Amino acid sequence: MPAPIRLRELIRTIRTARTQAEEREMIQKECAAIRSSFREEDNTYRCRNVAKLLYMHMLGYPAHFGQLECLKLIASQKFTDKRIGYLGAMLLLDERQDVHLLMTNCIKNDLNHSTQYVQGLALCTLGCMGSSEMCRDLAGEVEKLLKTSNSYLRKKAALCAVHVIRKVPELMEMFLPATKNLLSEKNHGVLHTSVVLLTEMCERSPDMLAHFRKLVPQLVRILKNLIMSGYSPEHDVSGISDPFLQVRILRLLRILGKGDDDSSEAMNDILAQVATNTETSKNVGNAILYETVLTIMDIKSESGLRVLAINILGRFLLNNDKNIRYVALTSLLKTVQTDHNAVQRHRSTIVDCLKDLDVSIKRRAMELSFALVNGNNIRGMMKELLYFLDSCDPEFKADCASGVFLAAEKYAPSKRWHIDTIMRVLTTAGSYVRDDSVPNLIQLITNSVEMHAYTVQRLYKALLDDISQQPLVQVASWCIGEYGDLLISGQCEEEEPIQVTEDEVLDVLEGLLVSNLSSPVTRGYSLTAIMKLSTRFSSVNRIKKVVSIYGSSIDVELQQRAVEYNALFKKYDHMRPALLERMPIMEKTASNGPTEIVQTNGEAEPSVVEPKHPPPVGQPASQGNDLLDLLGGNDVPVIPTTMPTKPASAGGELLDLLGDLSLGLSLMAFYLFDLSKTVNFLSIGIPPMTAYNKNGLKIDFTFERANPNPNVAVITIHASNSTEADMTDFVFQAAVPKTFQLQLLSPSSNVVPALNQGTVTQVIRVLNQQKQQLRMRIKLTYIHKGSAVQDLAEVNNFPPQSWQ
Repeated sequence: MPAPIRLRELIRTIRTARTQAEEREMIQKECAAIRSSFREEDNTYRCRNVAKLLYMHMLGYPAHFGQLECLKLIASQKFTDKRIGYLGAMLLLDERQDVHLLMTNCIKNDLNHSTQYVQGLALCTLGCMGSSEMCRDLAGEVEKLLKTSNSYLRKKAALCAVHVIRKVPELMEMFLPATKNLLSEKNHGVLHTSVVLLTEMCERSPDMLAHFRKLVPQLVRILKNLIMSGYSPEHDVSGISDPFLQVRILRLLRILGKGDDDSSEAMNDILAQVATNTETSKNVGNAILYETVLTIMDIKSESGLRVLAINILGRFLLNNDKNIRYVALTSLLKTVQTDHNAVQRHRSTIVDCLKDLDVSIKRRAMELSFALVNGNNIRGMMKELLYFLDSCDPEFKADCASGVFLAAEKYAPSKRWHIDTIMRVLTTAGSYVRDDSVPNLIQLITNSVEMHAYTVQRLYKALLDDISQQPLVQVASWCIGEYGDLLISGQCEEEEPIQVTEDEVLDVLEGLLVSNLSSPVTRGYSLTAIMKLSTRFSSVNRIKKVVSIYGSSIDVELQQRAVEYNALFKKYDHMRPALLERMPIMEKTASNGPTEIVQTNGEAEPSVVEPKHPPPVGQPASQGNDLLDLLGGNDVPVIPTTMPTKPASAGGELLDLLGDLSLGLSLMAFYLFDLSKTVNFLSIGIPPMTAYNKNGLKIDFTFERANPNPNVAVITIHASNSTEADMTDFVFQAAVPKTFQLQLLSPSSNVVPALNQGTVTQVIRVLNQQKQQLRMRIKLTYIHKGSAVQDLAEVNNFPPQSWQ
């Protein structure tokens, strides 16, 4: 059989291939020749064939059929065969394949070989792909080589010991005596690997960490010698003595000093020396300084040292290397919470990084800029960030707008500034803002009573300039509907009032209804705004005409809204002024509370917004928190018991008609009821049930169904007391899953009479649009015989008729 081609010739041949198919053909042909050679047990060229096979494996072609040949080469007595065999084992074998266990005996023999290079090959292979079984069997041999006087073997044995500890952590103590002696070695290679081994042991075992803390002075001495030593050509890199060893020692010191006062004190001086004496003109010096900064920030260092570290990061921001600027921004972002004032000194440099061409640097600079915002610099920082928002790429706009909203809400110096800032964001990046930005701004405007005239005038001007930003158009429509009379009257004191007629305002809103840029939600806002203006403007006939036109709209939501508004004009016109009066001031609550405002900017309509009433007399102020405890989290909507509020106007009849359900931000709840029919509640033969009976307190539920809306179940609770003493300060609370909407009306009394001489009744309304099985958790609190009583219960046995 002719001799196979050499590896060099194979590489040259493969490189001449012009196409992938041609290369595959060459590889397949050579693999076939190698297989034939393996089958014939050709020992002469086995090493050459395995070497070629490894090259093909590196190109991505399958080479698993050469695994056993690697084992044969390892068992050979020739060093060249062993070298290729061990290399093949490291590339082709891993611990998932049982064949690797066949190597264990060969590796053990080679670890005791008389030639250091063969021992080194065995150590490298064990440290690269040794399984936990192999590590257990060979750990003793590795530990013996750690104690040898040969520095070549000691450094390889130390790295192999790292792998053994990762695979079998319980063998860590075996290497403890030998590891302590490694630090006294003069050879830098051994020192380097010993520090790596110490680091691994400290990271994996708190006991080892405490044990090795006494080595801090020795590590400090080694690091000091490296800094103060003169030029050494063997270890010099760009004028710095062995920067790799310095970095490793600094990382180990960071682990040893974290959370320990004595260790941190021992290394403060050397860290200051490294920070001040390291040359920064080369990248090698910057790497050491970066590790020094991380160590200073992690240990309990002195305040002056921390300021020095932050100043180093500030110098990094001026470096031409983008990677150095990026790691500086990332490190400052981690330390800004603990060393805020020191980072603030570099604010201008950080803001300049917003103009960097690199997107990753811009993102880090933006995040850090928002972290630096406080009450003192809010105006200046917002000016820079708003400029960045105007010019940044679309991928940054959403995060930047969100950050501006949060910062303005937290640090706004005045309500006018707050409103102007949010409007500026909506004007420039309205399509990228968070879903809750519209209701949040509406709430801000509603609560700023003195700014209503100024805000509606600014928003009206913004509408004239641009109607493409849907969130801005929605807020403007809402404000014009609420405060259109202020716009017409020209009562703005903050800036020069504009002269606007009723027809001009209605023209703008009607333009939004027909614009192709308007989303369905925006049209809903506009139609509701026009309806609200029917009580503020004199052009009622024009408004009636617009509303009637949209009664046949192809958009079902808009059509239903228009039909209901027409019903208001025709059947309930006497109630219209009270119904369409201005919204009350809204109090912001937690995200899952009953006054949550949800807006999805074009995907769905806003949820019902319900103004929060003060808790009734005798009800604890922590009712909301207690109910969250009752639910075990924030995953279900809760509406607490509220006192009834009846407006002293003709609208009271309609509120009675709707059963005190919230009418929402812009009559969004009309879909619950059809105003063309009379709403009443009919008993439909649902059997009553006992929901609670304990300690003399009995809670019965009776059921009715709202007509004509069968999705609303009306539950009346009847609380009776069979004990000899009254139950006072009685409070009933309930919660349902998110798929339901629940409303608790006020109870008939907060005293449950003794001896069943009377009952306390309370009405619960549950909207179950998905017809799911009703589940409810209840919480009862009352005072009985001078003692406060609190109990929880879960009600899951509702009659099917109550929810089907």
